[in-house]
Amino acid sequence: MPSTCNYCPQVCPPYPLPDGENEDSYLRILSLKGAAERYGDSTQHPAAYGQIEHELSVIKKLGFAGYFLIVYDIVQFCRRSNILCQGRGSAANSTVCYSLGVTAVDPIANELLFERFLSPERDGPPDIDIDIESQRREEVIQYVYRRYGRECAAQVANSITYRKRSAVRDAARALGYSPGQQDAWSKSVSRLHSLPRPASADPPPKDKLPADKLPPLVKELAEGFLRNPRHMGIHSGGMVLCDRPITEVVPVEWGRKEGRTVLQWDKDDCAAVGLVKFDLLGLGMLTVLHECLDLLEENFHKKIQLADLPLDDPAVYEMLGKADSVGVFQVESRAQMNALPRLKPKNFFDLVVQVALIRPGPIQGESVHPYIRRHNGKEPITYDHPCLEQCLKKTLGIPLFQEQLMEIAQAAAGFSGGEADQLRRAIGAKRSAEKMQRIRKRFYQGMRECHGIGADPEEQPGPRARPGWTPLPRTIGDKIWTKMQAFSAYGFPESHAQSFASLVFYSAWFKCHYPAIFCAALLRSQPMGFYSPQSLVADARRHGVHVHRPDIQKSGVTAQCENKGKDVRLGLDQIQHLGVPAATKIVEARIQNGPFISIADLVVRTQITTKQVEALAISGALAGLPGSSSTTPKTPYEEGQDRREKLWQAGLEAHTRPEHLPGITLTTAPSLPGMSAWELAIADYAGTRISTYPTQFLRDKLTQRGVISADKLPHQPNATRVQVAGVVTHRQRPPTAGGVTFLSLEDETGLMNIICSAGLWKRYRNLLTTSSGLIVRGLVDSAEGAVTLIADKIEELPLGVTMKSRDFR
Repeated sequence: MPSTCNYCPQVCPPYPLPDGENEDSYLRILSLKGAAERYGDSTQHPAAYGQIEHELSVIKKLGFAGYFLIVYDIVQFCRRSNILCQGRGSAANSTVCYSLGVTAVDPIANELLFERFLSPERDGPPDIDIDIESQRREEVIQYVYRRYGRECAAQVANSITYRKRSAVRDAARALGYSPGQQDAWSKSVSRLHSLPRPASADPPPKDKLPADKLPPLVKELAEGFLRNPRHMGIHSGGMVLCDRPITEVVPVEWGRKEGRTVLQWDKDDCAAVGLVKFDLLGLGMLTVLHECLDLLEENFHKKIQLADLPLDDPAVYEMLGKADSVGVFQVESRAQMNALPRLKPKNFFDLVVQVALIRPGPIQGESVHPYIRRHNGKEPITYDHPCLEQCLKKTLGIPLFQEQLMEIAQAAAGFSGGEADQLRRAIGAKRSAEKMQRIRKRFYQGMRECHGIGADPEEQPGPRARPGWTPLPRTIGDKIWTKMQAFSAYGFPESHAQSFASLVFYSAWFKCHYPAIFCAALLRSQPMGFYSPQSLVADARRHGVHVHRPDIQKSGVTAQCENKGKDVRLGLDQIQHLGVPAATKIVEARIQNGPFISIADLVVRTQITTKQVEALAISGALAGLPGSSSTTPKTPYEEGQDRREKLWQAGLEAHTRPEHLPGITLTTAPSLPGMSAWELAIADYAGTRISTYPTQFLRDKLTQRGVISADKLPHQPNATRVQVAGVVTHRQRPPTAGGVTFLSLEDETGLMNIICSAGLWKRYRNLLTTSSGLIVRGLVDSAEGAVTLIADKIEELPLGVTMKSRDFR
């Protein structure tokens, strides 16, 4: 059987070339053309052209020109189709990629190391990840199928393994328990802990059990399922192209989504047989930025490109320094918002550091606090050896980027670029002990020959000696090697951080200068990001944006801006149980035949269901229709009365259909009571999941018992014991936190970060995991600029409504 398998190394499909050109020559033409646009001619920027020549020689030697041309072709399709895209990862280290327009980061200006991306010693094709705006990624995938032939292209599979909840659900199903029991038991399993303790006995499947009890057989079977394959899925971005029908190499099946074919192997299997993979990744923030550009042109008649935005805008950095970053790419999490006031970014490179610094690796490597202290002048900048100053100067002596590991190897031990990349991969992948020992020996030998580190006192410098060579203790080399080993496990590519930092700035720029546009763009791009639409709208309102309810006479399918780009009108897609198809019908009917004159008119022209009409009524979207109220609602009571009337009418007039005689439904509503402001808020939340925070209506009582609002928390002295209250928006317990749990609370004035120790969590666990609203007492921690509350007592805050939170993700 092996003799019949076509397992020879694969290559990319041939790229369509102009007459007289081969792949290498055509890549050279495109690179030099792009360099002229990016840098000017060779006399203006000789360093860039020299680097391009070097990279092209490496690419030619390795035979990867076709790979670069295909990536260039995909990016060009995105440009022609007005789809935002951006290369990221180590590809941003390449001047060729920058010249081709694949990446947006200048590796010459930022002194990025090409060998981190591609070196002559590389044993596989390069890895160029392309971020594409998520809502249009499918267009790019289908273009690749059309361009290179469906028989030569397929998406990579992904092996989905059992996790705790899916293991419990399937174990209970296998043992014959009812769907209700399966669901209850799986939901009782926390993402943070092992499977719950079993009940004392294992009753037969038909018996009813409390949701928090797990029968021993279910638990035993579920534990056996954990980390084993459950089913095959589709890789988030991987797509394989081949120079022959791909079915000759690997089994292929049709995907569930129309127009997709999927390999039956995962990415590791594909790499093992030499299949070339392209990563086409969906990124929600690119969708947001595209919407921002469109809304800016629509409302302010300004047509700009992201590259036109000034990266030195002081207002943007001032906003970020205050941790005002809700909705901003990459820096909206609790940890990032805690670090922003401490780091206080003042320029673009500070944003690059911010992206790379607040990650599990640097936190585990204890790099965060030393860097911030040095950045703020509270700790001297030191180096283990003077040769490291050039490598680590820009990060204040603290290694943050993977490229720096390679630069250290070159500066301290005289490694070539290819050797340095081999060192990075060997340490990071924890290769064999023999290989590590060989690399370690080479590293120590290089330090001795280049700088005298570990040399005998009487030893003389050799031909590889660098200026200032002098015998030094071996302990210096031990310190450098130990730090490199520790750093390799968490280092972040600077090129990747540069790419992401640009998106941080672009999104922050729109939030700073056009908050209504930014809010509308975020709402159009849901689901995505760290915050719910409720939190995004609340933040926009705190920035002076007036956010209006959906209205069938004014709203589009998605959110849009009003009042010359200063206000936001929620889209009909935000209404629960309505759906985008029904919302589209409503908008199209209004555009074609004018405003709706009644609920019956709406139903006849759109054919929406009774449930959908009632959803419109609950959300207040029917307020623009002529109703039974003789006056325009102004007070909450009058507005609530109109909403009750519309809901009553909806139940009757929703049955109106073209095939029925007109006028046979009774539509005159009886005299109905109005709604209080609280009841309107509850109706808004039920209708759209966006409303006023319940704490607004409880504020007087909360103030009487000494509970302060979120906007007053930053003004409390450090170590003061205070009480706060709010809706729980997030629960998090990072692996690096040592059992500490972080809560995010929000009230009508802002966000609050709460720290719960392991002991406090154990004491109040049931309350902390089940309550939508909490009153928290604790000590203010604001010593380093960021404000958190270290909790010591928890109480439930009755809200009268259950509000969802994002937990342990």
